[in-house]
Amino acid sequence: MGQRFFKLLAIIVLLMLPFNLIAQSLLLGCEQTGEYLPDLQKKKVAVVVNHTSIFSNHRHLVDSLLSLGVTITMIFTPEHGYRGVASPLEKVDNSTDARTGIPITSLYGANTKPTVEQLNDVDVVVFDIQDIGVRYFTFSSTMHYIMEACAETGKPLIILDRPNPNGHYVAGPVLNRKFASFVGLNPVPIVYGLTVGELARMINSEGWLATSKPCTLKVVACQNYTHQMPYDLPVPPTPNLPNRKAILLYASLCLFEGTEINFGRGTDMQFQVIGGTSPKYGQYTFTPSDRPGALNPANEGRLCYGLDLRRVNTQKEGFTLKYLIDFYHKAPDKTKFFTKPATFDKLAGNDFLRIMITDGKSEKVIRSAWKKELNQFKVLRKKYLLYP
Repeated sequence: MGQRFFKLLAIIVLLMLPFNLIAQSLLLGCEQTGEYLPDLQKKKVAVVVNHTSIFSNHRHLVDSLLSLGVTITMIFTPEHGYRGVASPLEKVDNSTDARTGIPITSLYGANTKPTVEQLNDVDVVVFDIQDIGVRYFTFSSTMHYIMEACAETGKPLIILDRPNPNGHYVAGPVLNRKFASFVGLNPVPIVYGLTVGELARMINSEGWLATSKPCTLKVVACQNYTHQMPYDLPVPPTPNLPNRKAILLYASLCLFEGTEINFGRGTDMQFQVIGGTSPKYGQYTFTPSDRPGALNPANEGRLCYGLDLRRVNTQKEGFTLKYLIDFYHKAPDKTKFFTKPATFDKLAGNDFLRIMITDGKSEKVIRSAWKKELNQFKVLRKKYLLYP
């Protein structure tokens, strides 16, 4: 009798809850066709897409738009190419989609921003690419340059928003514009806690585009999404981010790009292991090899010693400098640890991080150096949030 009473009470409480508090299915921006199809009808459309531009049922945006009678005149694609298989820094050539015959223009390499000529036969641009919310992940830089090109040519831009798998927190130093590059264009921290739609609104309204006027921007927001919602990407966003663990470790480990340390590139554990050629770095071993999606990895063909991070609670840990600082202290020759200091500084968005590490500063002391600017960014961020 008592159990039946409490079951009935639970049902009554559930029915009294507001509908939006009951679990609902996540709807991506692209899945809300009615919100943007009217803007594309009888228009010549350019899409900025890659292999991540899919619905929950894995149907690609290009296929969906074509089936709805939308005229696509150009496909623009970011680093790693339309199919998402090119290695980091690998040149991606322009081509034609064999199945649809639509020309594909690469926005990675010499041509990072669409030219006026490339947008001549375009009325509206649609951006739909899965970002991971880390500043040096270059898809957000591609979006920035798309926004500039649209502002310069008067073309409206529609962003079909997607969840940010690192959207549950904000961390790291805010970029100093002196160190702006394709791996960091805007004064945001390493982990900025915004979806591409929210970031675009910030870039546009804060005047960060190199144009005299902002971009005509429309964001189709996700439905039933919050920043605290864990989100597993349906497909790897790049060849070297194969799973959620790698995506959550990326912010902390990509800084090793400017050092002698390999972070799993050239293995099946990309961004989940770290190691160098000295046994001082740790007991775990692996040997990177040249392979598709990971050409010429650091320490190629050499036995690396270090750490296996696959059991780390990355959701809880977030961005950390502890691995970087620890490996620097263990380096046999510290003068050779930062093999590419300019690359490291661009990733960090400053040079004080490298200098403070070489000066032997602790992570706590280093974090205090960026605390004020990070707190200022957190206040700014609130203005552009589309989701709780």
